[in-house]
Amino acid sequence: MKTLIKNVRAVDPQVGLDAVVDVLIDEGKIAQVGADLAATSPEAAAADEVRDLAGKILVPGLVDIHVHLREPGFEYKEDVASGTRAAVHGGFTDICCMANTKPVVDTAALVEFVKDRALAADNCNVHVAGACTQGLKGEALAEMGDMDAHGAVAYTDDGRGIQNAGMMRRVMDYAVQFGHPIMDHCQDESLVDAGQVNEGVASTRLGMLGWPAAGEELHIARDIELARLTGAHLHIQHLTSAHGLDIVRKAKAEGSTVTCEVTPHHMFLTEDLIGEDYNTYLKVNPPLRTADDAKALIAGVVDGTVDCIVTDHAPHSENEKAREFELAPFGMTGIETSVGAVLTNLVKPQVIGYDRMVELMAVNPRKIIGIEPVKIEPGSAASLTIIDPELAWTVTADDFESKAKNCGFIGASFVGRATDVYVNGVAKMRDGELVK
Repeated sequence: MKTLIKNVRAVDPQVGLDAVVDVLIDEGKIAQVGADLAATSPEAAAADEVRDLAGKILVPGLVDIHVHLREPGFEYKEDVASGTRAAVHGGFTDICCMANTKPVVDTAALVEFVKDRALAADNCNVHVAGACTQGLKGEALAEMGDMDAHGAVAYTDDGRGIQNAGMMRRVMDYAVQFGHPIMDHCQDESLVDAGQVNEGVASTRLGMLGWPAAGEELHIARDIELARLTGAHLHIQHLTSAHGLDIVRKAKAEGSTVTCEVTPHHMFLTEDLIGEDYNTYLKVNPPLRTADDAKALIAGVVDGTVDCIVTDHAPHSENEKAREFELAPFGMTGIETSVGAVLTNLVKPQVIGYDRMVELMAVNPRKIIGIEPVKIEPGSAASLTIIDPELAWTVTADDFESKAKNCGFIGASFVGRATDVYVNGVAKMRDGELVK
């Protein structure tokens, strides 16, 4: 089937493209890109479907490399089918799922299980990150070689930091052999302990145990040194503090193979929002930091220190989040609000342009996990995201495809949203509605 998308503004810094063009999709690939293709190309003129999307923006399919699908073991929170529907609804063609399920994805069999569930759901492309250590316990290596052979794209004990430096070195030594990044949850548990919110003004005001940023920063510094020693690609997950970002910036300047990610909630929400209602939707790991930290993360997005924007989509059931703040689990959902938050807070006010957004949310994530690039040029896979830059909308729980509603952006007003998603040439969302 041939689909002709007309009059769309295509943005792809990989090929130096920012222009209003037509795009012809055929057999899952981009066949042609150019102006008024129907008038110049017999193939485009004979397209089975013609869509005039004037005023919208077409970019390489967006990728979120930090997503919790919860299956196996926690299907009451989310499962592969609901999580991938949420991903498409949020504008994503590809996601990378974390290993902290039950059982933990620490064997080749479990990598295959998640891949099979994703194929059955048939919503978006799912790439699997395997655990670094068995059961995320930090004591013995997971089946890293077997998981690589069965398609794992990265290794991570996300949800916990590997506390023992010797074990982390061993993990890195093995990861280098398979050419995959270590996606690093940086958390010194001896410093963080039972912390609930950012240590300082927030913890004092709320009367809760504090979570010092140093618990993240010391771990970042340690693992950068270990990456230098081993030659591993270290990817710092959900970076939150100004000083942590400076450590990464310095390491990059010195030539270390280190990349990092930030989330919309750590850029656009702060500890100041946690009030006397003790809204557990704002309880995340690592915690929301200060306004100065949030500004520093945005500055890192602008200057190139930050490599990608992810969501750390962390679904929980309503009854879990309804508990007292100190008993509720950490985490918020975000895969359906990420594009709107970035467009509204970064692109619309011209903090960054669409080209930088594409780098952060499509180009660099693919590079980090080592999957095939998608470019708006003939021959590339037609995994594409189309955005309505002027669509005003308000975040409501009723609008989510995710099973979970624990989103810290509920009630926020955004301008700009993904309306159409093509995965390998197949329409998965059209005009804001999922294609069943």
